[in-house]
Amino acid sequence: MRKLANAELERLDKEGFKEAEKTPLILVLDDIRSLHNIGSVFRTADAFLVEKIYLCGITAVPPNKEIHKTALGATETVAWEYAKDVLEVVDRLHQEQVVVYSIEQTENSIMLNDFKVDATKKYALIFGNEVKGVSQEAINKSDGVIEIPQLGTKHSLNISVSAGIVVWDLFQKMQN
Repeated sequence: MRKLANAELERLDKEGFKEAEKTPLILVLDDIRSLHNIGSVFRTADAFLVEKIYLCGITAVPPNKEIHKTALGATETVAWEYAKDVLEVVDRLHQEQVVVYSIEQTENSIMLNDFKVDATKKYALIFGNEVKGVSQEAINKSDGVIEIPQLGTKHSLNISVSAGIVVWDLFQKMQN
């Protein structure tokens, strides 16, 4: 096996990305403190043609040198919008008939491996603060909660890792 050169990967250019059919998935980042986490989520969103990212609360916005370090230009391809209040974003998404799920550990959460997608729906996923997680108010407004199964001693994953896991899982379920 030979490792492929970047030129052989046949990736989209910026215009091709903007014109491509998007995965019916929206990411909502609420009060994310780490600029590297924000950049990593942008890069994941680019990889899976995510429709849009909402940056809420204290979450920093592009252009930002630290976000760019991990996003590697994905802030220029993935559509994004800043909104101060995550609850207003959830209300707007519901008005647009988007199904909203928080990614958190709660009573009656659905384990990611058990989550079924409806091909006729568009989904939004809320990822919360690195320390406090998704706010209870946002959970209360969500249509449900998805939990990533974890079997070790730690009770959480880094937000950019969580986003990568959940986006990949929903992306591949939507492809089937």
